[in-house]
Parts: sequence; structure tokens; C-alpha cells
Amino acid sequence: MHSPDNAEPSPQIWVDADACPVVIRDILFRAAERAGVQTTFVANQFLRTPPSRHIRALQVSGGFDVADDAIAARARSGDLVVTQDIPLAARVIERGAEAIDPRGARFTADNIAERLSMRNFMDELRGAGVQTGGPAALHARDRQAFAGQLDRWIAASAVR
Repeated sequence: MHSPDNAEPSPQIWVDADACPVVIRDILFRAAERAGVQTTFVANQFLRTPPSRHIRALQVSGGFDVADDAIAARARSGDLVVTQDIPLAARVIERGAEAIDPRGARFTADNIAERLSMRNFMDELRGAGVQTGGPAALHARDRQAFAGQLDRWIAASAVR
């Protein structure tokens, strides 16, 4: 997915890589090569990526939300952001980007307010000392759902 010099840049993928499961990174590596889509993994630590002209790692300084801020500043309309971070998803949706989590769930303008509200409620419970448990393990169906959403985005981006 390469655009001519005088055209708008092709849509690209931004990955909130600090919390991205390795198996999802591997799916993204393969998809970037297969589809020729620029994919940038943003993390506040060194991240090894395969040698490819379509894949790059962007290491940002440590600190609260530094990687999120870097992604939010760079994501454009039509781009895809892969993140588990609901506030980051809300920020990039405002900019016209699309967002999915590593389980393949889409964040949309229609569902982001509800997702933010639930996240904030769970934060308040944890702050009050309530044990809420962590996320469930990533299963094969989650990987398939993610790969399916990714393939749909790639197909839709190719016709833009």
C-alpha cells in the first residue's frame, strides 16, 4: 500500500507495543509484509522487529502515557491503531483513525463513551480496594478475531 508522491500518504498501522501480546505482534509483522502496509510499533523500551521496509519500531522515553501521546500525535484519519488503552482509542478516534484491541474488538465513535465509562468505573473500584481481576488469557478465538479485523481494515484501506 504505497501512495504516489503527490497523493495523500497511505493509511498505516500504529501499535501500542508495550502491552501488545507477542502473538499479536507476530500477526502484525506478517500482515505488514504481506500487504505492504507501514506498521510502527511504539514502546518506551527497546523492541526487536524483523528487518523490513514496512515495519519500524519507535522507542519513546519512559513515563506515563508517553507512548500513547506519540501515537495520538501521529495517527491520521484512515490509520489503524492497535491498543488495549481505551483513552488512547478515544483520542485517535477523534482524529479519524480506527482502533482495535488485541482481541479484535473495535473501538468506534458509537461505543467509545460506554467503554470509557466502564473503564473509569473499574478504576474507581480498584482505587477503593476491590479486587477486579485481570484480563482473561488470550485464546485462539481472540487471535482469529484480531486477524479478521486486521484483514478487513487492510482490504478496506486498499480501496481508499
